[in-house]
Amino acid sequence: MLSRRATWSVVVLAMLTMTVSYVDRQTLSVIAPEVTKALHITDTQYGWLGSAFSFAYLIATPLAGWWIDRRGARRGLVWSVLTWSLIAALHALVPNFAVLFGLRIALSLAEGPGFPGAAQTVQRMLPPESRSRGFGLLFTGSSIGAMIVPPLAARLAAAYGWRVTFLGTTLVAAAWIPLWIYMTSKREVRERLDLAPPPAAERPNLLDLLRAPVIQRGIILVIAVAPVLGMMQLWGAKYLVRAFRIDQKYVGDYLWLPPLCLDAGAILVGDLASRLRRYGNSSRWLLAVAMVMAATIGLLPYAATPWQAMAVMGVACAGGGAMYTLATSDMLSQVPASATSFAGGTIACGQSLAMVIANPLIGAAVDHSHNYDGVALALGCWVLPGALLWIVWRPRASERFGLQV
Repeated sequence: MLSRRATWSVVVLAMLTMTVSYVDRQTLSVIAPEVTKALHITDTQYGWLGSAFSFAYLIATPLAGWWIDRRGARRGLVWSVLTWSLIAALHALVPNFAVLFGLRIALSLAEGPGFPGAAQTVQRMLPPESRSRGFGLLFTGSSIGAMIVPPLAARLAAAYGWRVTFLGTTLVAAAWIPLWIYMTSKREVRERLDLAPPPAAERPNLLDLLRAPVIQRGIILVIAVAPVLGMMQLWGAKYLVRAFRIDQKYVGDYLWLPPLCLDAGAILVGDLASRLRRYGNSSRWLLAVAMVMAATIGLLPYAATPWQAMAVMGVACAGGGAMYTLATSDMLSQVPASATSFAGGTIACGQSLAMVIANPLIGAAVDHSHNYDGVALALGCWVLPGALLWIVWRPRASERFGLQV
């Protein structure tokens, strides 16, 4: 029997999958001022680069989740991390916008299994009463990556140039792969992670899953909050350079704070949701608090210093992390075990759908107004309808998928 320590060690490694993923995907956003200048890329084109990644992720994650449900996370994650790391390294050779556009799509497709596989690992390794806590921890993986990459990439770019930076950050994955293989090769772990999928007659089909109110509700909440977190993740460095004339090599000195706040919000709310679940209480009031915090991104135009701006982003990201945790834990507590990775993939799919739409609009707005004030106000308002809908819409427990959950 696995000890509590061994069980959580595997969950932590699954969380670090998201760290590796975000290091590879966020390197471009940190060194974007230098890359866009070198390749003559406008803000509007940069927005389309973000949408290219998000659009491919939109397609990849549900399909990858469907594949992980059958293949299993133990093997699937290794192949995914190895593939996307090679693609990330190829960014060092990019000659122009068109090639970079193609590489962002390829990187996104390769990263598709990452979150579904990590979500499946949490679901299979932890008992039901601990899963909200586990999902809160899972979301810290992406923000840990977002904290690591700004100082790392900014310093590498200042010392060696942006091409070497892509190669340097790719090496982060090299440390994860052998650790995952070692930890998941233990017999007790394999028995939990390599569960055979149930017969086809006992699995909901793809259309049933997509029509399920519990999945649609989770996607709506993610779409509501994703652009707020995307503002920090994709546009944070460019915002600091434009709004406060910060030298690119120093942006990492500021950008660590919002991801740290995201971690705090995800972990705290995940723990509280697990406690509420144990006593049969609703987590809707937690979502209401998180919604208000995420909407504070609209106060960004009133920030007079870089640290004030990071504080505003930090509060918004804490609310966003809490909303992601609640959306995921609520959804995955109600879907069949055979559809865990697919359902997790729809969370990432909703995030991508939001960013496909938001990134070109943000880029065009900045090109037009030469500031981020209108963008911040719009994002603060955008959070509210979807979050309120999640609070009032409570799908009935019976007949969710035509199967027993």
